[in-house]
Amino acid sequence: MPKLPQKPVPLKLRSGGKTDVRAQLAALCYRYKGEKLQVCLVTTRGTGRWILPRGWPTHKYTPADGAAIEAFEEAGLTGTAHPNSIGAYSYDKPLGDDVTPVMVMVYAIHVTQEAKNWPEKGQRKREWMSTKKAALKIDELGLRQIVAQFDPKRLHIAQTK
Repeated sequence: MPKLPQKPVPLKLRSGGKTDVRAQLAALCYRYKGEKLQVCLVTTRGTGRWILPRGWPTHKYTPADGAAIEAFEEAGLTGTAHPNSIGAYSYDKPLGDDVTPVMVMVYAIHVTQEAKNWPEKGQRKREWMSTKKAALKIDELGLRQIVAQFDPKRLHIAQTK
């Protein structure tokens, strides 16, 4: 049986055609306010829809680290990124004159710091809310299901096995 790596490995990116399925990374940022679980959504720059911070993978960063970078750039949030994806969803992204299918891998980030200023502060709104309220604000069905079912307690169990 081949030995599997103990840590996630950085991505090695290759270029592809505009109609190929593309990959993005998203950050499901969470915290506890008292005993209540909250997640953070941001608005898109173009339409103002509510989404998770997300972006394109970056060469030489693990997917979880890439999601953490997006969390800071789009929402000003930093914390502990869990190394394994908690789910995936797809959507169609307009790119120029084409529409490109995108598969998004979601990574949970336990937020420990919230910046007052961050790179995209003037371009997006950031809001903390319950998973139930967040799921109601999200348009993409797959993402809505991931957020609605999110339970950080399951992350800890998965990492200790």
